[in-house]
Amino acid sequence: MRNHFSKTVACCAIAMAGLASVASSQAPPAAPTSTAVANPTYISIPMEITVNRPAAEVWKRVGKYCDIGEWLQLPCTIVSGKDGEFGVVRSIGSEVLVGKTELSYTYTQPVRDGRPYNLYHGTLEARPVTATTSKLVYTLIFDNSMLPDDAAREKDRAQRAARFTQALQNMKILAEGGSLPSVPTH
Repeated sequence: MRNHFSKTVACCAIAMAGLASVASSQAPPAAPTSTAVANPTYISIPMEITVNRPAAEVWKRVGKYCDIGEWLQLPCTIVSGKDGEFGVVRSIGSEVLVGKTELSYTYTQPVRDGRPYNLYHGTLEARPVTATTSKLVYTLIFDNSMLPDDAAREKDRAQRAARFTQALQNMKILAEGGSLPSVPTH
């Protein structure tokens, strides 16, 4: 019986040594890569345009979450949630609705694997000016520190400002009862 016990212990010892050998030959799991930026530099781009309509009418025409598709002239669909509710996600930028008032909303773009997180947020607001006029105010805020230099940061800021200024002009046209020219197809 003692001999049987010794053989069992020896077999277990060999098996454990084999498992230890296999475990040590496997690569350790990769450390997760951080999407945090060590030294962010946040900028904001405030833009606005006067609209010859009351703010409530303006918001009714251009303020639904996927109305962005019409005034940016890009396809937009709700991919998760319900339009106008917190947490709804639209297809453009996978943007998530994180704040809203009666005449505004704020969205963010989520963290993405393998990309530094730039904390991109946008706020669109219809602000009453008089009983018959309003302002559309669009503000972007994000971290641009991952761009290589000041020239690249300024170019990026200028391109975003131009794109969203055009979007504001398109919203004004729509809110005042006009229609946008069709987008040329390639």
